[in-house]
Amino acid sequence: MSLKVMVVVGNPKPASRTRKVAELLVSHLLSPGSYELEVIDLADHVDEIFVWPSEKMSAMNAQVAESDLVVFASPTYKATYTGLLKAFLDRYPANGLAGVTAIPVHTGADFTHAMGPTFTLSPLLVELGATVPGRGFYLALSQMDKLDEVVADAAAEYRSNLDRLATVAAATTAAPATA
Repeated sequence: MSLKVMVVVGNPKPASRTRKVAELLVSHLLSPGSYELEVIDLADHVDEIFVWPSEKMSAMNAQVAESDLVVFASPTYKATYTGLLKAFLDRYPANGLAGVTAIPVHTGADFTHAMGPTFTLSPLLVELGATVPGRGFYLALSQMDKLDEVVADAAAEYRSNLDRLATVAAATTAAPATA
Protein backbone atom coordinates (compact mmCIF):
# COMPACT_ATOMS: atom_id res chain seq x y z
CA MET A 1 0.00 0.00 0.00
CA SER A 2 1.33 3.39 -0.96
CA LEU A 3 0.64 6.36 1.28
CA LYS A 4 -1.03 9.37 -0.27
CA VAL A 5 1.10 12.35 0.74
CA MET A 6 0.52 16.03 0.01
CA VAL A 7 2.52 19.17 0.55
CA VAL A 8 0.48 22.39 0.66
CA VAL A 9 2.63 25.49 0.36
CA GLY A 10 1.28 28.88 1.40
CA ASN A 11 4.19 30.96 0.15
CA PRO A 12 3.08 33.70 -2.28
CA LYS A 13 6.30 33.05 -4.22
CA PRO A 14 6.07 29.93 -6.44
CA ALA A 15 8.73 27.22 -6.11
CA SER A 16 9.95 28.79 -2.85
CA ARG A 17 12.49 27.68 -0.27
CA THR A 18 9.51 26.89 1.95
CA ARG A 19 8.35 24.33 -0.62
CA LYS A 20 11.84 22.86 -0.81
CA VAL A 21 11.95 22.44 2.98
CA ALA A 22 8.54 20.72 3.05
CA GLU A 23 9.39 18.31 0.24
CA LEU A 24 12.74 17.50 1.86
CA LEU A 25 10.99 16.75 5.15
CA VAL A 26 8.75 14.22 3.40
CA SER A 27 11.74 12.56 1.72
CA HIS A 28 13.52 12.21 5.07
CA LEU A 29 10.43 11.03 6.92
CA LEU A 30 9.14 8.32 4.59
CA SER A 31 10.82 5.36 2.92
CA PRO A 32 11.38 5.68 -0.83
CA GLY A 33 8.65 3.88 -2.76
CA SER A 34 6.24 3.89 0.20
CA TYR A 35 4.35 6.99 -0.88
CA GLU A 36 3.03 9.07 -3.73
CA LEU A 37 3.69 12.79 -3.30
CA GLU A 38 1.71 15.65 -4.77
CA VAL A 39 2.35 19.32 -4.14
CA ILE A 40 -0.14 22.16 -4.12
CA ASP A 41 1.78 25.41 -4.42
CA LEU A 42 -0.94 27.93 -3.57
CA ALA A 43 1.00 30.69 -5.36
CA ASP A 44 -0.08 28.95 -8.57
CA HIS A 45 -3.75 29.33 -7.58
CA VAL A 46 -4.09 32.92 -6.37
CA ASP A 47 -6.65 33.59 -9.11
CA GLU A 48 -9.03 31.05 -7.49
CA ILE A 49 -8.24 31.12 -3.78
CA PHE A 50 -10.90 33.74 -2.95
CA VAL A 51 -13.49 32.57 -5.50
CA TRP A 52 -16.58 31.08 -3.83
CA PRO A 53 -17.65 28.59 -4.95
CA SER A 54 -14.72 27.22 -6.91
CA GLU A 55 -14.73 23.71 -8.34
CA LYS A 56 -10.97 23.87 -8.76
CA MET A 57 -10.36 24.79 -5.10
CA SER A 58 -12.97 22.30 -3.87
CA ALA A 59 -11.19 19.54 -5.78
CA MET A 60 -7.86 20.51 -4.21
CA ASN A 61 -9.40 20.63 -0.74
CA ALA A 62 -10.90 17.17 -1.26
CA GLN A 63 -7.57 15.80 -2.50
CA VAL A 64 -5.85 17.06 0.66
CA ALA A 65 -8.61 15.73 2.94
CA GLU A 66 -8.27 12.27 1.38
CA SER A 67 -4.52 12.14 2.03
CA ASP A 68 -2.76 10.10 4.68
CA LEU A 69 -0.11 12.71 5.45
CA VAL A 70 -0.05 16.42 4.62
CA VAL A 71 2.74 18.88 5.26
CA PHE A 72 1.32 22.40 5.49
CA ALA A 73 4.16 24.85 4.92
CA SER A 74 4.30 28.63 5.11
CA PRO A 75 6.85 31.35 5.53
CA THR A 76 6.38 33.31 8.74
CA TYR A 77 4.25 36.41 8.11
CA LYS A 78 3.41 38.68 11.04
CA ALA A 79 4.42 35.93 13.50
CA THR A 80 2.11 33.37 11.89
CA TYR A 81 1.29 31.71 8.54
CA THR A 82 0.25 33.48 5.34
CA GLY A 83 -3.26 34.57 4.45
CA LEU A 84 -2.91 32.39 1.36
CA LEU A 85 -2.67 29.26 3.50
CA LYS A 86 -5.40 30.50 5.84
CA ALA A 87 -7.75 31.12 2.92
CA PHE A 88 -7.16 27.56 1.70
CA LEU A 89 -7.78 26.08 5.15
CA ASP A 90 -10.88 28.26 5.69
CA ARG A 91 -12.62 26.24 2.97
CA TYR A 92 -12.82 23.18 5.24
CA PRO A 93 -15.81 22.52 7.46
CA ALA A 94 -15.40 21.41 11.08
CA ASN A 95 -13.45 18.14 11.08
CA GLY A 96 -12.75 18.55 7.37
CA LEU A 97 -9.28 17.08 7.85
CA ALA A 98 -10.34 14.18 10.09
CA GLY A 99 -8.15 11.16 9.45
CA VAL A 100 -5.27 13.24 8.07
CA THR A 101 -1.90 13.28 9.78
CA ALA A 102 -0.66 16.87 9.42
CA ILE A 103 2.73 18.44 9.99
CA PRO A 104 2.90 22.24 10.29
CA VAL A 105 6.06 23.83 8.88
CA HIS A 106 7.22 27.45 8.96
CA THR A 107 10.30 29.11 7.59
CA GLY A 108 11.52 32.46 8.85
CA ALA A 109 14.32 34.96 8.89
CA ASP A 110 15.48 34.09 12.41
CA PHE A 111 14.37 32.18 15.51
CA THR A 112 12.16 34.97 16.86
CA HIS A 113 9.02 33.10 15.78
CA ALA A 114 10.25 29.53 16.14
CA MET A 115 7.09 28.54 18.07
CA GLY A 116 4.91 29.82 15.20
CA PRO A 117 4.01 26.48 13.61
CA THR A 118 3.24 24.94 17.01
CA PHE A 119 1.44 27.94 18.47
CA THR A 120 -0.49 29.18 15.41
CA LEU A 121 -0.81 26.57 12.66
CA SER A 122 -1.00 23.37 14.71
CA PRO A 123 -4.15 24.44 16.65
CA LEU A 124 -5.93 25.26 13.40
CA LEU A 125 -5.06 21.85 11.94
CA VAL A 126 -6.27 20.11 15.11
CA GLU A 127 -9.47 22.19 15.06
CA LEU A 128 -10.05 20.86 11.53
CA GLY A 129 -9.72 17.29 12.84
CA ALA A 130 -6.16 16.48 11.75
CA THR A 131 -3.72 14.59 13.93
CA VAL A 132 -0.50 16.50 14.50
CA PRO A 133 2.29 14.13 15.63
CA GLY A 134 4.40 16.59 17.60
CA ARG A 135 5.42 20.19 17.63
CA GLY A 136 5.59 22.14 14.41
CA PHE A 137 8.82 22.34 12.45
CA TYR A 138 10.50 25.72 12.09
CA LEU A 139 13.50 26.44 9.89
CA ALA A 140 15.37 29.74 10.15
CA LEU A 141 17.12 30.97 7.03
CA SER A 142 20.41 30.86 8.95
CA GLN A 143 20.05 27.06 8.90
CA MET A 144 19.94 26.78 5.10
CA ASP A 145 23.62 25.82 4.98
CA LYS A 146 22.82 22.72 7.06
CA LEU A 147 19.32 22.16 5.69
CA ASP A 148 19.66 18.42 5.15
CA GLU A 149 20.87 17.80 8.71
CA VAL A 150 18.20 19.98 10.35
CA VAL A 151 15.41 18.40 8.32
CA ALA A 152 16.74 14.89 8.99
CA ASP A 153 16.65 15.60 12.74
CA ALA A 154 13.06 16.86 12.53
CA ALA A 155 12.03 13.80 10.49
CA ALA A 156 13.60 11.50 13.10
CA GLU A 157 11.55 13.18 15.83
CA TYR A 158 8.32 12.80 13.83
CA ARG A 159 9.17 9.16 13.08
CA SER A 160 9.64 8.48 16.79
CA ASN A 161 6.31 10.12 17.63
CA LEU A 162 4.51 8.22 14.86
CA ASP A 163 6.05 4.92 16.02
CA ARG A 164 4.73 5.55 19.54
CA LEU A 165 1.28 6.37 18.17
CA ALA A 166 1.33 3.17 16.11
CA THR A 167 2.07 1.18 19.26
CA VAL A 168 -0.91 2.72 21.04
CA ALA A 169 -3.12 2.28 17.97
CA ALA A 170 -2.22 -1.41 17.76
CA ALA A 171 -3.39 -1.88 21.35
CA THR A 172 -6.75 -0.18 20.94
CA THR A 173 -9.95 -2.16 20.63
CA ALA A 174 -13.11 -1.43 18.73
CA ALA A 175 -15.97 0.09 20.69
CA PRO A 176 -18.41 -2.51 21.97
CA ALA A 177 -21.52 -2.94 19.84
CA THR A 178 -24.61 -1.24 21.19
CA ALA A 179 -27.90 -3.03 21.44
